[in-house]
Amino acid sequence: MKTYHAKKEEIERKWHLVDAREKTLGRMASKIAYILRGKHKPFFTPSVDTGDFVVVINADQVHLSGKKWKQKIYYHHTGYPGGIKSISAEKLRDKRPEDLVRKAVKGMLPKNPLGRKMYKKLKVYAGEVHPHQAQKPEPLNF
Repeated sequence: MKTYHAKKEEIERKWHLVDAREKTLGRMASKIAYILRGKHKPFFTPSVDTGDFVVVINADQVHLSGKKWKQKIYYHHTGYPGGIKSISAEKLRDKRPEDLVRKAVKGMLPKNPLGRKMYKKLKVYAGEVHPHQAQKPEPLNF
């Protein structure tokens, strides 16, 4: 019996809609990463991007447990000496709520060119409105 290897041209991509209202960030992000990778499909192939598109709405209403709003710190470096910057999850939610979901999902994808390609299929919006109505995204319930 031969193993099936998915080809890039044969893949049909669906669009999924996730409402992040009152969803726990990490649990939601792991399920989104699972769909972006294509692991929910029977013909999943690790070396081919078989995943679907995911649209996340209401990212500003995501939930974190415990004291993480104040204690969870996100870091980035400017590239200059002494240029490390930090921001708490609470301030990041107020400033750019979409980045909370983006950073959580990006950390769960492969760290290679294929993972970066998968990450581009994630669309995150702070409110209810999104410009992907024409793609007819199917609601995804967890």
